[in-house]
Amino acid sequence: MTTDPATAPAVRVLVADDQALIRAAIADLVTYADGLELVGQAADGREAIALAGRLRPDVVLMDIRMPGVDGIAATRSICTDPALAAVRVLVLTTFEEDQYVVGALRAGASGFIGKGAEPADIVAAVHAVHRGDALLSPTATRALIDRYVLPVAATSAAPHPDLAELTEREVEVLTLVGTGLSNAEVADRLVISPHTAKTHVNRIMAKLGAHDRAQLVIAAYENALVRADPR
Repeated sequence: MTTDPATAPAVRVLVADDQALIRAAIADLVTYADGLELVGQAADGREAIALAGRLRPDVVLMDIRMPGVDGIAATRSICTDPALAAVRVLVLTTFEEDQYVVGALRAGASGFIGKGAEPADIVAAVHAVHRGDALLSPTATRALIDRYVLPVAATSAAPHPDLAELTEREVEVLTLVGTGLSNAEVADRLVISPHTAKTHVNRIMAKLGAHDRAQLVIAAYENALVRADPR
């Protein structure tokens, strides 16, 4: 049964950014957006970790560069805490911080969006992450991985230690997920049901210890299941 958006509980959001003006602007955006509820604000990663533990938000809008504990370390702390398994992290980034985004995705972030994005796009991104649509922009994610993951992977022949545990079908699914396909698109490509595709994805995540779908994309690239587009 599908939940009526009009009656669904608001998505509870924690905003973490060390720049007061940006933090206030994003907090205001969340406050007045339909379907969102601002539950807290953090000025650095350490405070974000503490507030996430206390407030249990649905989504943390996380800046990357913050003093002390940065956004990547804070993301890793939140995403590896079993008590916060339901919390999703959406990274706020700028073009200059691209090289840090892959680190955040590796740490467990569910996706990323630019600070200069339109307000409606940021709101939509929060809802997408909350629904479990981890990759907000597969094209942008692949571009980042092409630039910052593949050069490293090329110098390391060591595959993921758990990749051998995947079945042949699961490797097929992981490869398709690595190209940015949704469960429905994977199902269509392999001529299986969407439910079966979702089951395969969930099993792959469990075997690889992946917190979210974004980490499956990175695993696919690092294990050479997916290659960069030569263009």
